[in-house]
Amino acid sequence: MGPKLRSKKEMKNQKGFSLVELLVVVIIIAIIAAIAIPNLLASRRAANEASAVNNLRTISSAQQTHYALSGNDYGTYGELTTAGLVDAAWADGVVRSTYTFPAISLGTGDDGFCATATTTDTSSRSYAVSHRNAIYQLAGTTAPTCDANTGVISTGTVVQ
Repeated sequence: MGPKLRSKKEMKNQKGFSLVELLVVVIIIAIIAAIAIPNLLASRRAANEASAVNNLRTISSAQQTHYALSGNDYGTYGELTTAGLVDAAWADGVVRSTYTFPAISLGTGDDGFCATATTTDTSSRSYAVSHRNAIYQLAGTTAPTCDANTGVISTGTVVQ
């Protein structure tokens, strides 16, 4: 036996969504997505920036400890790792949360340092810290300019 054919009366009593109702639901979902996605991206960018600043604070703190323990010398990532001041994942050029941390610049005789965090996201900010312990920010993919000897960061603004 083949499929049972339905009468016109049975077909009129069928329940379901009309094309207009489905279209309204799709439009509502699109509006919600249009509102939510930019907020999600902004939150993600803010979290990455906060992570970069906290990483620079950790590096600065590790440098101050290394300076006190080593006889007044700042260190590279390798030296900070060997001293147990930062975890072994730190190395020149390590990438964390869309930020690259290039090699630490040491001043003459290791009397100063500059560490930077440069972003790969053009809508974010890049950061720098020196032995003066102030973290500076600059919009875009170029980190603030820092002199490892004097600790002066000549571009950017101080992170509050």
